Amino acid sequence: MNQTPNIAADRLPPDILARNFSDAHPPLTEGQATIESDRCFFCYDAPCVEACPTGIDIPGFIKKISTGNITGSARTILESNIFGGSCARVCPTEILCEGKCVRNSQEDRPIQIGTLQRHATDWQMGTGEQPFSRAPLTGKRIAVVGAGPAGLACAHRLAMQGHDVVVFDARPKGGGLNEYGVAAYKLADEFAQKEVAFVLSIGGITVENEMVLGRDITLASLRAQYDAVFLGIGHAGVRALGITGEYFPGVRNAVEFIEDLRVSPTKSDVPVGRRVVVIGGGNTAIDAAVQAKRLGAEEVTLVYRRAAENMSATTVEQEWAQTNDVTIRYWSAPVRIDGSEDGVASVTFARGLTKDGRPVYDQGEYTLEADMVLKAVGQLFLPDPLAEDEIVIEGGRIRVDAEGRTTMTGVYAGGDCTAGEDLTVAAVRDGRNAAEAITADLMKAGN
Repeated sequence: MNQTPNIAADRLPPDILARNFSDAHPPLTEGQATIESDRCFFCYDAPCVEACPTGIDIPGFIKKISTGNITGSARTILESNIFGGSCARVCPTEILCEGKCVRNSQEDRPIQIGTLQRHATDWQMGTGEQPFSRAPLTGKRIAVVGAGPAGLACAHRLAMQGHDVVVFDARPKGGGLNEYGVAAYKLADEFAQKEVAFVLSIGGITVENEMVLGRDITLASLRAQYDAVFLGIGHAGVRALGITGEYFPGVRNAVEFIEDLRVSPTKSDVPVGRRVVVIGGGNTAIDAAVQAKRLGAEEVTLVYRRAAENMSATTVEQEWAQTNDVTIRYWSAPVRIDGSEDGVASVTFARGLTKDGRPVYDQGEYTLEADMVLKAVGQLFLPDPLAEDEIVIEGGRIRVDAEGRTTMTGVYAGGDCTAGEDLTVAAVRDGRNAAEAITADLMKAGN
C-alpha cells in the first residue's frame, strides 16, 4: 500500500500494543471450570449438540470436566472436532451451542460452552501428546489442497484411518484463515501454529507450502498421482465496492490489513490511519475495525448498508466493537470515495430505509472524513484453477453432495469453497465428513 501522510505505523508504545493484541478472553482456571461445568443439566437430546455443526457431545465433555476427567473431556471434543481449540475461541457460540442452551430460558445466562471447551482442549495440547493413533496403513495416498481447517481436518481423519496424506498449501504457513484471517487477539500467542503442529503430530501427513493450484500443481496431475483428492481452497478473492475512488492510496481490503497484523510479531510496523472507515457488516469488518482502533487510530467508524439485525456479525461482535470505541452506522450505502493520488480525503454515503420490504437509499447523503478505508464487503471463491476440469461450479462455489463429493470422480471438496456457513467449525465438519466418504468410497471400490 502506498504510504500517505496520515497513515503511519508505531502509533502506540510497544507495551500498549502488546496488551491490545494479547488474548482478549483469558481462559478459565481449574476451579472456575469446575464451577461452570456443575451448572450444566447434562440434557438428553441436548439442543446445544444439535446446534454444533460438528456435533460435539457437549453434555458429555462438560460432565467429564465436572468429574475431573479432563483427558476424557478433551478426547470427546477432539474426536468430533480436531480444531476444538480454535473453534472454542472463534466460534459464534452465541448463535450456535450457547444460543440453544436451556439455561437461557431460566436465568438469561447459558453455560459457557466455548470457554469450557477451550479449558479441555488447551489442557490436551499442553501435554504435547496426540490423543489419537493411526489405523494399520492402507497403502493409499490422498492429496489435500489447502491447509486450512477443512483441509487439515480432512488430512487428520484420513491419517487416523491409515492413509498417507500430502497437503499442498499456497501460503508459507498452514492454518488458513486461523493463521491469516482472524483478529490477532482471538488467536493470540501463535495458537494457530501450535494447533497445526498438534494436528500434524498424528503422523502420516506431509505439508508442502507455497504450492499454488494452477501454478505449481494441477487437479489433473493430482488425480493421476493419488487415490483421491480433497479441495479445501477457501476464498481467494474479495468483492469490490464498485464506486469511484476505490483505488486511491489508503483504500485497501480489510483481509489484507488483518493479515498484516497476523504476521507482524509486534504490530508496531503495521500502518493505520488517524480516521479509519470500515465498510461492511461481517466478522471481517468487526475484526478490522477493532484492530484499527487498538493499533492507535483516533476515530474508527464501521458503516453497514442495512440494519443491525441484518449484519452477519453477531450482536456480541457488534457490542464488542462498540466497547472498543468503534462507531457503527447503519443504513448507509457507499456512493464514492474522494481523494487524490496523495490519499483518501472522505467517503460519501447514501442514507436508506426499508420500503415495501426492500432497501431504498433515497434519504440524502452524508460524508465522513477519512484517511484510510478498509473494504470488508465479502470474499469470493475463484474457480480459475479448475477451469479446465470437469468440476461443476454452482452459485459461485464448488458443487458437492452431502458428503463432499464433487461432480468429478475421486475429487472431494469442503469449507468455504463449497456452499454453506462460512464458519471454521463448518469447514472442520466438511473436511472430517469428506475423509469418511473418501475411505468408504475406496473400500467400496475394493482398492
